[in-house]
Amino acid sequence: MSERWAPETWRGKPAKHLPEYPDPKGLRDVEERLGRFPPLVFAGEARRLRSLLAEAENGGAFVLQGGDCAESFAEFHPDNIRDTFRVLLQMAVVLTFGAACPVIKLGRMAGQFAKPRSDDTETRDGVTLPSYRGDSINGMEFTTEARIPDPERLVQAYNQSAATLNLLRAFSQGGYADLHKVHQWTLGWVADSPLGERYRDLANRLDETLAFMAACGLTSESAPQIRETDFFTSHEALLLNYEQAMARIDSTTGDWYDTSAHLLWIGDRTRQLDGAHVDFLRGVANPVAVKVGPTMKPDDLIRLVDVLNPDNDPGRLSVIVRMGTDQIERHLPPLIRAITREGRKVVWISDPMHANTVKSANGYKTRHFDRILEEVRGFFAVHHAEGTYPGGVHFEMTGQDVTECVGGARAITEANLSDRYHTHCDPRLNAEQALELAFLLAEVLKDGRTQERGRAAASS
Repeated sequence: MSERWAPETWRGKPAKHLPEYPDPKGLRDVEERLGRFPPLVFAGEARRLRSLLAEAENGGAFVLQGGDCAESFAEFHPDNIRDTFRVLLQMAVVLTFGAACPVIKLGRMAGQFAKPRSDDTETRDGVTLPSYRGDSINGMEFTTEARIPDPERLVQAYNQSAATLNLLRAFSQGGYADLHKVHQWTLGWVADSPLGERYRDLANRLDETLAFMAACGLTSESAPQIRETDFFTSHEALLLNYEQAMARIDSTTGDWYDTSAHLLWIGDRTRQLDGAHVDFLRGVANPVAVKVGPTMKPDDLIRLVDVLNPDNDPGRLSVIVRMGTDQIERHLPPLIRAITREGRKVVWISDPMHANTVKSANGYKTRHFDRILEEVRGFFAVHHAEGTYPGGVHFEMTGQDVTECVGGARAITEANLSDRYHTHCDPRLNAEQALELAFLLAEVLKDGRTQERGRAAASS
């Protein structure tokens, strides 16, 4: 991995989960066109995120990463973007106030169009076709024509990402993210929730705090921090031809940045040390992340960290842990101990979704709310036991009123899944389940920070 890097060097490495396009010339034409398109994000924004993530390494901030499993062309609508953005803001307000900790808001949005698949093909009623790999590759319809990888879909993904980012910037900087408005939305949810009484105390205390701030002259008009917020985007860097086309040299530093998103991550299936995905992300200056499951060995993690963050820079690398409820407390401690022993700098983030997917009795892929929460609690418990910092959480969720995950305060059952099961890939938390999880997570965060203060006082 010490060889010279360029945006195209990944092409000489083994690459997994990349589609085979039947029209290579058409693909090259699309890649050249994308290479002339404007960047979607800017190097300065990525550096800003990297500095914030450096704070999360040491417990000074907390990462909230969430959004669709896979964005779709068919459901592209400003209302859907707004609703997911709004729920993320609500979750962030609850976490910030409940844990007295800054929250870094990171959307799985404006680029999350592709997914690795366990099988290359899918069979229905004796007919076998290529698997659906996400809207930036092929279509979900079970037809020969739809399942052929089409490079023009990369252009559509770029255009939809650009429009989504434009709207997100308007929401985050134009007054929609005003803390008073976000709190009013949360009050409405608390009033309607079956667990409203449990959450009303926190909501009332936040209301009192905002009133006190206003009395001191800190209003939306006088303090931009109340009216505006930072919001960043991320996606899995799976389609390396698209990511290469979006690579640009920053004129102020001379560094390469992947301008398709602020943060890119490598999945658990494509994190091979000698693989194409690791090779590409080692060379861009964005903050990056890698997902690790229960098969990750401590020595392999150290080698991977050293490739992706050879200078051990704060905020450069996050490790997103996706172990499963039954595996987290067994497999995470050795990884944390190895990183601590070797002095490596990473942000630890919990993904309690991917290893807790099951199939319901009526054939739907689903996730259980209680198991998601249990894995997050296990993640926090391990960090508290090891004396390290849980840096954030990573959820697949939506602002829509879907029925894809079972459980939660309204007790969605497997029988309810068919009511509004709209995902194009994996099951997502709906808006109410996501916000309920934020309230519960705020309690875990608050307890953890209380324990940290107790340890600090005891050692002083």
